[in-house]
Amino acid sequence: CPACAFIHYRNPVPAAGVILPGREGVLMVKRKFDPAAGAWCLPAGFMEYGETPERCAVRELREETGIVARITGLFGVYAGLDDPRVRSVLILFTAARTGGRLAAGDDAIEARYFAASKLPRRIAFEAHRQALAEFRART
Repeated sequence: CPACAFIHYRNPVPAAGVILPGREGVLMVKRKFDPAAGAWCLPAGFMEYGETPERCAVRELREETGIVARITGLFGVYAGLDDPRVRSVLILFTAARTGGRLAAGDDAIEARYFAASKLPRRIAFEAHRQALAEFRART
């Protein structure tokens, strides 16, 4: 602000999620709400205050899919530039399922596995498309 010298920073918001491979492929969810309602994405969401990226990823996975898992490693970090609400930094982890029952929940209307070679056509965000392309290349 030229009048008071205050600087308003528009920093990206941290988000975290999981790439959970299974016998049938990689787990994805169909979005219930905009942006991109009806499109598929990886189980992920925005971090809450005081939450670690790992805890956020496991929480989002459980809320959106009913699956309980433990983090096994860092998959990658991506710039989220195409969400009209906010810019984000998406931190994706690999995980191993430890329990739960697969069922869409929270802001997902469907949750299912897709073969890496047969991913859905409509994927919600570029960061998720990038991560899935890397997943396909690694498997």
